[in-house]
Amino acid sequence: MSLERIKPHLPWITLLVLVLIVGIADSNFLRPQNLMAMVADIMPLFIMALGMTFAIYIGGIDLSAQSVANMTTVVATVALPTFGISAALICIVAGLTFGAVSGFITTKLLVPSFVSTLAIGGVAYSTAQYLSGQRALYMDATLRDNSFGWMVGNSFGISHEIFIGAGLLLIMLFLQHRTTFGRALKAVGAGELAAVASGLSVARIKIIAFALSGMLAAIAGLLFAVKLSGGSPTLANGFLLPAIVAVLVGGTPLTGGVGGVLNTLIGTLIVAVIRSSMLYFEIDATMQQMVFGIILIVAIAATIDRSKMRIVK
Repeated sequence: MSLERIKPHLPWITLLVLVLIVGIADSNFLRPQNLMAMVADIMPLFIMALGMTFAIYIGGIDLSAQSVANMTTVVATVALPTFGISAALICIVAGLTFGAVSGFITTKLLVPSFVSTLAIGGVAYSTAQYLSGQRALYMDATLRDNSFGWMVGNSFGISHEIFIGAGLLLIMLFLQHRTTFGRALKAVGAGELAAVASGLSVARIKIIAFALSGMLAAIAGLLFAVKLSGGSPTLANGFLLPAIVAVLVGGTPLTGGVGGVLNTLIGTLIVAVIRSSMLYFEIDATMQQMVFGIILIVAIAATIDRSKMRIVK
């Protein structure tokens, strides 16, 4: 069997091997309650990576996701006393707007997405600093429970965070596989020039893709704020690199057109197992970003479509 035929199956094979390795090293890891707790803990990261999938699927990148999530934790905390549950809508609209602006700058001003999203991330960070007064903010517990208590807790032994992540996954799966927009995304990622020649509005499709990435980053930030009962301009720091790793190791390459949101679920679970394994094997916390950096390089080298990149700069 050739490597090309095995390649699409590598993400779930990798996940299975990692689970077995960690399970053999520590049998407690395989206990259902431990696995469920691990999945619940990774949900904000999964939601952020889910949105980033759309940007990468079209051959771009969204480096603003972490900053948008940070900003949203502050927006949610500040807006909650006045707007109650409507603070969620404010957060979602803010994420959509920041993402759409990134897409507009990329498509209309012809600024590469890594530059445009990095710049928009800086704007989001500055917004969070201004709104928070450069300090950590805390939610009133009663207000939080009244408006967003449904986002945390358990039902039938399953964390509500898992239900939220599963619901968003199903919506994005439908969007990717059952709509003309999803097919257009694949066309743009597979070959943008061919998509333009076929009459697709590539600029509109790319702006929507970045808007979705911003929206899901905002939802991840809202979940962070509710879980931790507050917000700050740095609350989600350290999540950008693992989110990108989750998308890439799941099988959605930087060159786009392959993979998708279901792959990101597998990739996020791989990241979760790797994080857990570093705890089990007592790898220092300061080394974890280095580990994810190495994994990112390996993932890019293994998944990228070199036929689309004649020259690397």
